[in-house]
Amino acid sequence: MKQKSLRIIHCFRSPIGGVFRHVRDLAAMQNAAGHQVGVICELCEDGALEQAQFASLLPDLALGLHRIPINRRIGLSDIGAIISTRKIIKKLQPDIVHGHGAKGGTYARLGTLFTRKQRNQITTPQRFYSPHGGSLHYDAESMAGKIMFTAERWQEPLTDGLIFVSAYEEKVYHAKVGDPRCAYKIIRNGISKDEFAPVSLNTDASDFLFTGMMRDLKGPDLFIRALAELNMAAKAGNRPPITGTMVGDGPQKQDYQDLAEQLGLKQHIRFYPAMPVREALTLGRIFVLPSRAESLPYIALEVLAAQRNMIASRVGGLSEIFGENSNALCKPETSALAAKMYKAYSDPAAYYASMPDPLLLRSLFSRENMAATTELFYLSS
Repeated sequence: MKQKSLRIIHCFRSPIGGVFRHVRDLAAMQNAAGHQVGVICELCEDGALEQAQFASLLPDLALGLHRIPINRRIGLSDIGAIISTRKIIKKLQPDIVHGHGAKGGTYARLGTLFTRKQRNQITTPQRFYSPHGGSLHYDAESMAGKIMFTAERWQEPLTDGLIFVSAYEEKVYHAKVGDPRCAYKIIRNGISKDEFAPVSLNTDASDFLFTGMMRDLKGPDLFIRALAELNMAAKAGNRPPITGTMVGDGPQKQDYQDLAEQLGLKQHIRFYPAMPVREALTLGRIFVLPSRAESLPYIALEVLAAQRNMIASRVGGLSEIFGENSNALCKPETSALAAKMYKAYSDPAAYYASMPDPLLLRSLFSRENMAATTELFYLSS
């Protein structure tokens, strides 16, 4: 028997990074499965990359793209944003509203109260929430953390299902928020089979590559300091300089450019605006993911699928990708990162032995499985 077509709304804040990638993939797969999909997200100034991504997303959105003002910080403006979300949802009458990230999760739940008519009764659509790290990165002992985790707890009665993208994320939720009082499931991020293919290097590719959001959480400063440490050792040993490339945008980008100059890396490091990952991979041989916190980052899957050497912080769900005892993981500290970078740089062929098997990754982190399991969870919750 053919499954009923669902009306699905995805709600999130910022149209950048892994959350945006996740929603774009779900929307594409859900549209292909015969469902009607819409998106509510932040109204902001898009860069060239975001404009291209929205252009590719629009054909999958039968219920439209709806942009509303959403501030990064919590404030009175959230009341207006929730009211705007409610108006959109009331007009579209979805079966499912899926919030992503702390703000998207709040808007999806508070903005759906009594918004759907069914047999002359006012009801609500089913509401799902994927934290994607988000509020779970806060320190549980801090005032901000206590507020965030209390808010998460209060919203559980408005939640039909929690979706965690990693076992790590589920564990943190249990520890910081409490045992979920609604249905929940781990559904890991997945990428398409077409992405499991090598990427050729440019002739002027640098030794190391960072790409991601330019903010301290992602560790760009650690990348720069580790590269400076390697170059100090290279200079002392009368060896050629070691080069790096940084790709991405964000609120602290100028700070990192200033730091690179202060540390004497002006001639050895290049900065580029955000671009598609496979395009960025042409610019550097060894990829470095020095994040201070993560859940299950798409970038790690994308780089490994391209069969590229990679160094990553031992944080979040990265051990679920690399393996618990992987030699590719290290503490998000300058000295540990520099040591691992030197090891990969000195013998790249030997280092590649520590990379996960691409065939295994393809079986574990499939976009098709992610979308199908999400749909089953919608229907069973």
